[in-house]
Amino acid sequence: MTNAGEAAIDIDIGRQRLELRAGGRVVFACPVSTAANGPGERVDSECTPRGEHLVAEKIGAGSAPGTVFVGRQPTGERYTPALRAAAPGRDFILTRILWLEGCEPGRNRGAGVDSRARYIYLHGAPDDVPMGVPGSRGCVRLRNDDIIRLFDLVSVGTRVRIHE
Repeated sequence: MTNAGEAAIDIDIGRQRLELRAGGRVVFACPVSTAANGPGERVDSECTPRGEHLVAEKIGAGSAPGTVFVGRQPTGERYTPALRAAAPGRDFILTRILWLEGCEPGRNRGAGVDSRARYIYLHGAPDDVPMGVPGSRGCVRLRNDDIIRLFDLVSVGTRVRIHE
């Protein structure tokens, strides 16, 4: 695990790319999928919030890849294409969750714009969800292998910068 004081996650909405930097170098990078509605901070916008954040909570340590979460709790389900077919409109949150907290009052923290209250996460997604293109409902989706790796590399308090 990297030191939260020196590690930082950079998410580029335009490039649909995440980079974890530590000690002045990129130590991990992967494609992501941010909001289909684009960037934005308002509650109920289903947009990905911009600005400075931090990892407030790490959820799902040790869970099997494909573990399904609802309300940040494992449901006992493991994702399969049959589960998708049974619930085609369901937005699956899988494997691990890094719950974000905004650091900028009035932008991504506080009434009407609070990233944590909006339940903005970095989380795993089904393997058939395209990466490198917007498609989420506000969160930042990663491949399951990528969220496991990132989860193991960061600590609560790691800085997260989301920008266009």
